[in-house]
Amino acid sequence: MTRGKQYAVAASGQWTDEEDGRRRLPAGEVHAWEPGRNETVCGLSLSRSQLARFPHVSWPDTFPESGGTADRVQRVCRRCASVAGRRGSDARPRWHRVRPRP
Repeated sequence: MTRGKQYAVAASGQWTDEEDGRRRLPAGEVHAWEPGRNETVCGLSLSRSQLARFPHVSWPDTFPESGGTADRVQRVCRRCASVAGRRGSDARPRWHRVRPRP
C-alpha cells in the first residue's frame, strides 16, 4: 500500500501563539505546499507570491473544523484543497472512476 503525500502549509501571513510556546502559525490565505519544492500545489511560486512556509503545520490542520491551527485562516485555496484533499465534516468523497471502459 502506498502512503499518500504529506503536505505542509504556505500562507500569506503569520501570527505567533503566545499560549502555545510562541509558535509561528499561518494566517490569511493558506496553500498546500510540498516540502522541498519552491511552489505550492496549485502552482504559485513561494518567493514571488511572498508566501511564508510552515513545515511544522500539516495541511489538514488549516481547516476550521479540524480545531487545529486555523484560528486566523481567512481563506483556503480551492485548487490546493482539491489536490491535497479536504477532509472534514463537509468533505465530499474523492472522485474515482468506477468503470474506466464502457
